[in-house]
Amino acid sequence: PDFELTKTGIYLMQEGNEEPFNIRLHLAKDILTIQEQDVICVSGEPFYSSERTVTIRRQTIGGFGLSIKGGAEHKIPVVISKISKEQKAGVRPYARFHLHVFGVRPPQVQVLRNAGEEVTLTVSFLKKTPAFLKLPLCEDCTCIPSDQSSGTSSPLCDSGLHLNYHPNNTDTLSCSSWPTSPALRWEKRWVDLRLIPLLHSRLSRYSPGSDSCRKNAFQVIAVDGVCSGVVQFPTAEDCLDWLQAISGNISSLTKHNVKKINRNFPVNQQIIYMGWVDEKEQDSVQDRMYSPKFLALRGSSLFKFSAPPVTTWDWTRAEKSFTLYEIMFKILKDNDLLDKRRHCFSVQTESGEDMFFSVELDCELLIWEKAFQTATFLEVERIQCKTYACIMESHLMGLTVDFGMGFVCFDAASKAVLWRYKFSQLKGSSDDGKSKIKFLFQNQDSKSIEAKELEFSNLFAVLHCIHAFFAAKVACLDPMFVESQGTATTAGFPSLSAISCNSQTPKLKYAT
Repeated sequence: PDFELTKTGIYLMQEGNEEPFNIRLHLAKDILTIQEQDVICVSGEPFYSSERTVTIRRQTIGGFGLSIKGGAEHKIPVVISKISKEQKAGVRPYARFHLHVFGVRPPQVQVLRNAGEEVTLTVSFLKKTPAFLKLPLCEDCTCIPSDQSSGTSSPLCDSGLHLNYHPNNTDTLSCSSWPTSPALRWEKRWVDLRLIPLLHSRLSRYSPGSDSCRKNAFQVIAVDGVCSGVVQFPTAEDCLDWLQAISGNISSLTKHNVKKINRNFPVNQQIIYMGWVDEKEQDSVQDRMYSPKFLALRGSSLFKFSAPPVTTWDWTRAEKSFTLYEIMFKILKDNDLLDKRRHCFSVQTESGEDMFFSVELDCELLIWEKAFQTATFLEVERIQCKTYACIMESHLMGLTVDFGMGFVCFDAASKAVLWRYKFSQLKGSSDDGKSKIKFLFQNQDSKSIEAKELEFSNLFAVLHCIHAFFAAKVACLDPMFVESQGTATTAGFPSLSAISCNSQTPKLKYAT
């Protein structure tokens, strides 16, 4: 159902330091359309609508013979408001123009004043000017206003710019000076400003790189870098509603894309889940505390990318990859949060390094937790056992963590088994945070506790592996989990559809 969601609403958008302006959002299953209001010609042929390039020369008296209005300081486009009679270069009043001087296209009018004896203008007339240009309503005007009441008018009537001719105002333009074109009708309409493809797009409520959350606002960034701008909503409820809707469509598109990609991968290399997160920088500077990263759970590994992998070759160019059963996933509670960012989780690597990530919504946090559980379970089920070299009482040993048998310790030279215990016999453990683990096993016959201390060169990898095997054992006791994995394994792709942005599926909790 989320995949088919369509949604429309009118809100505010702000780009850079500009004033907010009205936009309309339309959400379809695979694209977010941002529209702005403009005046367009709906009948008749608009005059001088196409762009043209003209070259003008400086006159001895009167310069280039152009009067110019507008500019960034007035927050309106630069337009040519008056042409002298001597200037016959084909430029018409109230045309937007782009200035070319020696191949440069600066927006400053000052460049025109300081230009040489010859300049080239690219001009477009009226049709491509914004909605603030509207023809005045006067008796001799040939541009007929629309008789509809819903936001229609003739092109220059309600702008606040009074352009009717007055003898004492040589900078204004009379309506009769416009070229005649009968039966023209102009209307205010919503026109496309930006199209954001949702596949692999990311959402952000935070100011770039910071933990400062915008109030009732967010932006959408497409995979090619096109940004929606900051969309502002009147209430927190509206903002959350749109966030969930867009996030749901992105998630649905991702799942659909993953299914197609997995057709080309063997069963042990299937993608479980992937999506955008924000990673907290280890050595962050003040203006860049977080950076967007793309995480993917595929086969036996967690991959971290700076951009979504598109080709098979992209998978070999990940920033980092980690073995799933040798890392630890943890959702950060309120007391564990590092700053103002919410919806955070950590991943502790096999070296003991902690990586911190944040997502936009609580439902995304649940999806990542479920994805890690699923991916880890499938990998443990596939490998069945893992062996690590260790030292016990100054002798080189090997410890095998076996999904069926439990813990098996053997002599590295002779391969003779020294002891073995089931998972149920492990009653406790402790480590020194460096290399040593002390296991407390219960003897099945005597019921006494037997301590075994082993030393490893890769302590955290061993601890995480043991936790992963225990978690998989506990998961096997959960009927709902076993049923979902049985169905997923048959298809070769574990489904995460049980968790959506609106679901309240209980989370599995493991204890060792």
